[in-house]
Amino acid sequence: MSSRGSKIRVIVVDDSALVRSLLAEIINRQPDMQCIGTANDPLVAREMIREMNPDVITLDVEMPRMDGIDFLGRLMRLRPMPVVMISTLTERGAEVTMRALELGAVDFVAKPRVGLASGLNELAAQIVDKIRVAAVAQVRRAPAASAGAIVHPPAGGAAPAAAAPVATSPLLGRLSTEKVVAIGASTGGTEAIREVLVHLPADSPAIVITQHMPPGFTTSFAARLNSLCQITVKEAVQGERILPGHAYIAPGGRQFALAKSGANYVAVVDDGPPVNRHKPSVEVLFKSVAAHVGRNAVGIMLTGMGADGAAAMREMKDAGSYNYVQDEASCIVFGMPREAISHGAADEVLPLTQIAPALVARLRGAGDRVHHRI
Repeated sequence: MSSRGSKIRVIVVDDSALVRSLLAEIINRQPDMQCIGTANDPLVAREMIREMNPDVITLDVEMPRMDGIDFLGRLMRLRPMPVVMISTLTERGAEVTMRALELGAVDFVAKPRVGLASGLNELAAQIVDKIRVAAVAQVRRAPAASAGAIVHPPAGGAAPAAAAPVATSPLLGRLSTEKVVAIGASTGGTEAIREVLVHLPADSPAIVITQHMPPGFTTSFAARLNSLCQITVKEAVQGERILPGHAYIAPGGRQFALAKSGANYVAVVDDGPPVNRHKPSVEVLFKSVAAHVGRNAVGIMLTGMGADGAAAMREMKDAGSYNYVQDEASCIVFGMPREAISHGAADEVLPLTQIAPALVARLRGAGDRVHHRI
């Protein structure tokens, strides 16, 4: 929050006069924030940011003169600051939003395609919550990208426009097919999850993931990860078998859990109620992993606001899992990891870039033990 006063100072950037007016009104209704200006395109916004030095900006994806993605990329290179994207709920909108998160946007709100005024007012609580989170988020200047490589900043930095798959990781060798890795994340989690998954070999255990995300965006998220990873990444589907070498992402707006069917794990995807205000909820997934996977589980808690999943991660640990938690310095928001640590759920607290190597080393050791027993 700004040191110049108690209010979060926000600039709204959107080419729609109606959206600018609605967002300014929603922001100004809050006792702890103020819309200090609005801009109809990024070039106007650039001057306004220089003069007014806001705490947070909201940024439309598609605008005249310079689109929001180009502007965001330049902003995060030259003057990193917290940005909440205002996205359209379309397939292209979802793909562009994933790119914005990759470039360093803290979070996004999906604006409705019809009934804009009523729709944005219904989203008012979500919008101001995300602005509050953005105001305290750790945002970093993008590191320089080496040619042809993916850059994996610790949290929220920019990546190059064209990302290439990472070099192949050595295989783990024989592992129990009962092993499952469970990952939970929220704000900042899309890039944190990517940082973990791209470094896992093709024969990794099954991975189940809950990232807080609304309907319509997880399909693009899964497709993006699948194009970068050696494992297969997909949205979870009700009743499907959970297989090694695959990562399954909770569909936006649905609950995702594991169940046991004979010797197999299967996905349970349903329209259950929100848990800890979230749907999907990390708590739901981690509780099911504690119940059905027990000591064969590995838990990973990544960046995010709130406490979702912390209590269930402790249940996983009590059931015999080994748990990694992202450290504060590499988190965009340290809420969920902090709560997991305070619940006594963490076996190791590591920087984001060390989680995948530590996991691979642990799994490779387990593979060696399986091999030596045969």
